[in-house]
Amino acid sequence: MDRSVANCCGLSKMASPDLLWQLVKKNNSFLVKQNGNNNRSVQFSSEPNNLYNKNTFKYSGLANKKTVSISAAGEGLSVTLATTKTKKGNKPAESINRSVLKRDFRKMARAVVNQVAENGYRPDLKQSALARLAAVHKSLRVAKAGVKKSSKGSRKPLRK
Repeated sequence: MDRSVANCCGLSKMASPDLLWQLVKKNNSFLVKQNGNNNRSVQFSSEPNNLYNKNTFKYSGLANKKTVSISAAGEGLSVTLATTKTKKGNKPAESINRSVLKRDFRKMARAVVNQVAENGYRPDLKQSALARLAAVHKSLRVAKAGVKKSSKGSRKPLRK
């Protein structure tokens, strides 16, 4: 279930997003720390509504009031686009607006752009949402089982 800690506890009504980020950026249950190159640790986040799974304020699903999430739906190549409603912060079950996209990739991309950027919801997440849509759509595609195409050089010559 896609619920953020800030919304379920009612903190989003009491505190600003910047204050929430200062509280949860170093310690929360979704934080995944890994050692990177040159003794620098890399921080990822497994929180819901985080497009890139990065532990940054821009992509945070905990601190931001307006979040976007793209995930695989149940059947076929369908994808779920979920956005949060800012007015329903104290009702977590009703705070997420989900829409299932079942068309081809270009129409799904156009729907994501319309929902995220052109309606003025979160224009800064447009490229991130399209990248996430491409990654989810690519993971859903299954290689077609059938006759493999042969290369032109391996054809047998015709008999005359």
